Amino acid sequence: MDKFTAMQAFVRVVEAGTFTKASDSMGMPKATVTRLIQNLEKELDTKLLNRTTRKVTVTADGAAYFERVGRLLGDVQELESSMSRAKASPRGRLKIDIPGSLGSTVIIPALPDFYARYPDIQIELGVSDRPVDIIADNVDCVVRGGELVDQSLVARRVGELHLMTCATPAYLRRHGTPTHPSELAHGHTLVRYMSPRTGRLFPIEMYKDGESFEVTGHHMLALNDSASGVAAALAGLGVTHTLSLLVQGHISTGALVPLFAGWCSESPPIHVVYPPNRHLSNKVRVFVDWVAELFASHDLMQRKCSLPRPVTALLEPA
Repeated sequence: MDKFTAMQAFVRVVEAGTFTKASDSMGMPKATVTRLIQNLEKELDTKLLNRTTRKVTVTADGAAYFERVGRLLGDVQELESSMSRAKASPRGRLKIDIPGSLGSTVIIPALPDFYARYPDIQIELGVSDRPVDIIADNVDCVVRGGELVDQSLVARRVGELHLMTCATPAYLRRHGTPTHPSELAHGHTLVRYMSPRTGRLFPIEMYKDGESFEVTGHHMLALNDSASGVAAALAGLGVTHTLSLLVQGHISTGALVPLFAGWCSESPPIHVVYPPNRHLSNKVRVFVDWVAELFASHDLMQRKCSLPRPVTALLEPA
């Protein structure tokens, strides 16, 4: 028995929760993973896993073994990395998941710079706002905006998101231009954003000069994708409160008009998140550092508002 491979298989089964997901992530047949675990238990003379038809759970002995083996495998990986050229030239496959809004506007357009620095890294990029099981899906790291939900994961804060409220000139000609957030509750339609994880509407909270206000109002459309919400606003379906990085270009061209100058919203943090029991490989480390550098210098990430053409000109009848 290859004990090292058996230990790797055991760790993956515990992390993934099933033999099927573990075998997929390791690129070997499920029967092979099962046999490796059985042989490991036989050699240790200890039952490590409880198996049912639906799930796999770890025994008390298995939990203790998992903790020690996880550290051991991390030490081995770190040793191999330090004894090779990986630090000078990180290489290998990197599985990452990023939000659609950040992906299309900031991260993907900048990837040529990343590949110029690290040509031997191959990225498998999931682009969506859906929740990802970072351990079961065997993802190296995810980029996510907002407060962390799973406190067991390790996270590095790499930036923040800015929000702004806007609508099309045509919409404002029809419904009037509100000057205070409270006016959205009367005679206006909102385009709302809902959580991809829970389906609940995100609140719209704004503050200015010590005054805070939670926006309420009628909405006919709620979406779980930020870019789609901007598309809805551009179609004249209502007032949207969304990421500034998605609307800066439209404001500059006059397609959208920013509302409520001086009013601010809390800026949600952006984190790169990765599993706690895995060694942070050099290829993950350089990606995290690159993303942090990118966000710190990117114009769309830093601007909280635009300087559009005068609103009066935008509202003149066509």
